[in-house]
Amino acid sequence: MSYLLALDAGTGSIRAVIFDLSGRQVAVGQAEWKHLSVADVPGSMEFDLDTNWQLACRCVHQALQQASLNASDIASIACCSMREGIVLYDRNGEPIWACANVDARASQEVAELKALHDNQFESEVYHVSGQTLALSAMPRLLWLAHHRPDIYRRAATVTMISDWLAAKLSGELAVDPSNAGTTGMLDLNTRDWRPALLDMAGLRADMLSPVKETGTVLGRVTVQAAAQSGLREGTPVVMGGGDVQLGCLGLGVVRAGQTAILGGTFWQQVVNLPAIRTDPEMNIRINPHVIHGMVQAESISFFTGLTMRWFRDAFCAEEKLIAERLGTDTYALLEEMASRVPAGSHGVMPIFSDAMHFKEWYHAAPSFINLSIDPEKCNKATLFRALEENAAIVSACNLAQISGFSGVKFDSLVFAGGGAKGALWSQILSDVTGLPVRVPQVKEATALGCAIAAGVGAGLYDDLAATGERLVQWSREFTPNPAHRDLYDQMMRKWQAVYADQLGLVDSGLTTSLWRAPGLAPKQAAARA
Repeated sequence: MSYLLALDAGTGSIRAVIFDLSGRQVAVGQAEWKHLSVADVPGSMEFDLDTNWQLACRCVHQALQQASLNASDIASIACCSMREGIVLYDRNGEPIWACANVDARASQEVAELKALHDNQFESEVYHVSGQTLALSAMPRLLWLAHHRPDIYRRAATVTMISDWLAAKLSGELAVDPSNAGTTGMLDLNTRDWRPALLDMAGLRADMLSPVKETGTVLGRVTVQAAAQSGLREGTPVVMGGGDVQLGCLGLGVVRAGQTAILGGTFWQQVVNLPAIRTDPEMNIRINPHVIHGMVQAESISFFTGLTMRWFRDAFCAEEKLIAERLGTDTYALLEEMASRVPAGSHGVMPIFSDAMHFKEWYHAAPSFINLSIDPEKCNKATLFRALEENAAIVSACNLAQISGFSGVKFDSLVFAGGGAKGALWSQILSDVTGLPVRVPQVKEATALGCAIAAGVGAGLYDDLAATGERLVQWSREFTPNPAHRDLYDQMMRKWQAVYADQLGLVDSGLTTSLWRAPGLAPKQAAARA
């Protein structure tokens, strides 16, 4: 029997996940990794190439051992990763520098690029690539030119982190559109680089690697990679892609108009667009899908999962002990408590992530508004439910923005990731959006999408989209409770008004923003408010 291997390089860990051809997860090897902060470089998060490759190899060994498989049982391999993280190589193809997606050192360079061509450069970048400057590669490259010219002069090629993994396996360098699209240097229409953008930014345009579509063969496992990873020499290495886009493939979200919410540390609201277009207001990110010719509108809710973890760890020590004694998950216990709180959470409004404003993006100070001193109404269960309701409200605001410029009308949502484990949260999301919510069985949608790409490259599957639809299986479906519609509509309008006032406190210097995009000065933030 043939098996497929996905190497998934996330922000916090690397995983080697093995699937059989029916899409069943067989084994996983996982290792956490940390990104390196450079002394005297605020916001820096460099990617440790040597250590992280060793961890990736260790994960492959773990997965093979756990599955009791031989290297010859793996028919094909593909790699996926966090987006925005980049790797530079010298003329011999040796990696010389890399940074993770969370690297935020280039704030000054973002501001400089925003000012180019009478403040029109960022607009040009967005309408070509679907990206703004804050998270793109160009400011980081400009930072290297300013502060590490030795690295910048040596750089001959740039790829994403998933492509670095594939190059370590095969010796071949290339990028795919879904991940490279987040550099802000790729054209949405041609799905190829736009060198003119680098020229306009005063950057070199001679370091752009070949572009290959997801699911095409890049190369084969080399002798050296086989010795290090335990894989068989000659095993096909196939182009993977960006984590969110491959996650959508693993969920069967592959047709125009389909919509998914991926509920992890950050929440992504993703919509497949029927035609290539960008948002005139520049609020929403546009990315190439792994499906050829398709783009996705993507909005992001910040720190949603991280906020829930903070609440659990800061305030719920007793519930953690009870859950441990009961042999259950702390979040499941908190959801059971929150299910007894009436819809609306007695008017409590969490202030954490704002809806997405990609061009000028910042958040208010984290807080809870409209608390009471009635312990029967204002307690841990109420606050927990309020956080879940607020995450659904922010998602609904983001989806409304996407619908507004794209014309897409939603008929259902796919809800996946850690957030989808809770039945209460899934029901709240359905109630707030007024849409049916489907929850898949698959726990590793990104890795499954990556494995599908590997299978297509090896000729084991015929087509990315058809295979994604065929392999996805559904666990539950939630339908909106009509009794809650008016309540949640009112809550959304109130929350939007309160959040605008809270941004005013940040603008006046009275409170501290939860997060501010690199290069966005306070006076710019005040202008948006």
